Amino acid sequence: MLLEIKNLVKRYGDFLAVDNVNLSIEEGEILGLLGPNGAGKTTIIDCIIGLNKIDSGSIRIFGMDFLKNEMAIKKSIGIVTQTISVYDDLNVYDNVMYFGGMYGLRGKKLKEYAREALNFVGIWDNARKFPKQLSGGMLRRLNIACGIVHKPKLIIMDEPTAGIDPKSRSNLLESIKELNKNGATIIYTSHYMEEIERICSSIAIINEGRIIAKGDKEELKSLAAKEEKIKIKPSALNYTIVDEIKKIYGVKECSINADYIDIVSDKNSKNIAKIIDMIVGSGLEVLDVIIDRPSIETVFLALTGRNLDN
Repeated sequence: MLLEIKNLVKRYGDFLAVDNVNLSIEEGEILGLLGPNGAGKTTIIDCIIGLNKIDSGSIRIFGMDFLKNEMAIKKSIGIVTQTISVYDDLNVYDNVMYFGGMYGLRGKKLKEYAREALNFVGIWDNARKFPKQLSGGMLRRLNIACGIVHKPKLIIMDEPTAGIDPKSRSNLLESIKELNKNGATIIYTSHYMEEIERICSSIAIINEGRIIAKGDKEELKSLAAKEEKIKIKPSALNYTIVDEIKKIYGVKECSINADYIDIVSDKNSKNIAKIIDMIVGSGLEVLDVIIDRPSIETVFLALTGRNLDN
């Protein structure tokens, strides 16, 4: 287990920001932290990296108790914040060199790692430029380079694509996936549901200081979906087929809509094959099948009653 949080509690005065949170992350995961504003995501992250003193509970990282091994652990953690954390009076290369030095890199190794980080994020050709000369996407890439220059085992990314154009966002997401392929475990927060779906191997949903669900995408979707919506396009339509489909176990509704048969079925009935077999058995072809499954956004709304911007 790369990260293990047990019974974590954090208060700010009378306000309970983190309420008895338990969370574990396996090596090699990209864990997406989802929660509306004020849910406790940032507080949990700040506890993991030592910016917040916890009131009770424990945090173990790399098999070590964080409170007893804070300095050793921090050397293997990378932080990429939503706020751009670079120095305007240093050029791109010197910024990365500075942050590498903060993590204990020196001499030839520091120079080598700085160049590798800038090559990895694709801005080595801009190494002598200053931050104010960079586009928003390049600035985000520099921010990532500063956070990963020391080749951390655990990378925490808090809204790393905020405020950039779709193309730059897509490029950054591919870079994050590449970091993961190269061995980094990543904790990722975002207000963009499609990012979480695209890159995260597991997702934890946080609401009012508690983790209310955790699993991979399909596991979470199964929590929210009580029904399956299926659209089937046969080679011909008639109401006899509709009546026969209604008799199949688990089917709640069935109707004709344009060229399709619309079916609402209980999600646990596993009857799609039976429906198709019945249509084919009646002498018709099945030209198209569309299964409407819930998105992560649907799951989030169902579990929290809120959206990410609330």
